[in-house]
Amino acid sequence: MSTLVFVNTYTHSVTFVTDKMLTSLKRIIIWSGLDPARMSRDWVVLEQGVKTWLESRHLETMVLEIYRPVTSSLVGRWEFEIAYGFGADQGEMWVDPDAIRFAIEKAGVHPAGCDYRIIVVTKPGRPAVAGWGPTELLSTAGFIKHTVGTTIGANPLAARAAYWRKV
Repeated sequence: MSTLVFVNTYTHSVTFVTDKMLTSLKRIIIWSGLDPARMSRDWVVLEQGVKTWLESRHLETMVLEIYRPVTSSLVGRWEFEIAYGFGADQGEMWVDPDAIRFAIEKAGVHPAGCDYRIIVVTKPGRPAVAGWGPTELLSTAGFIKHTVGTTIGANPLAARAAYWRKV
């Protein structure tokens, strides 16, 4: 008699990448001098959306916009672009918070009085998730994008980080 064990590695990868992306965003918020309280309050809704759209493969990019509330003008932006079909080694999961910390040092801390919002870019036909609705990204005119590289990996998913700062 033999026993067969099947582990759905994609589900584990989705859970890992969801947690590490949200944790990375929280670190960016804290390390940039912003208040993480709202993100902490919204964690369940954020987690449900990200997890649902990673599972369905609709999630393209997760964005943290830092802006001035009075003018709604962009001050900085962070992105995690999703790569499906990443890696060759089954079961390997990792995160590189040092790369993000180094990028924050290069990007600089954001001024007091700024606010932030978390937005996702998805493919058409995504499943609906309670608490999420349509919005538009703020303009990046006058900003330049800097790629940090792949900061989260969980075969077959990965998240590539980048940040935008004023030219």
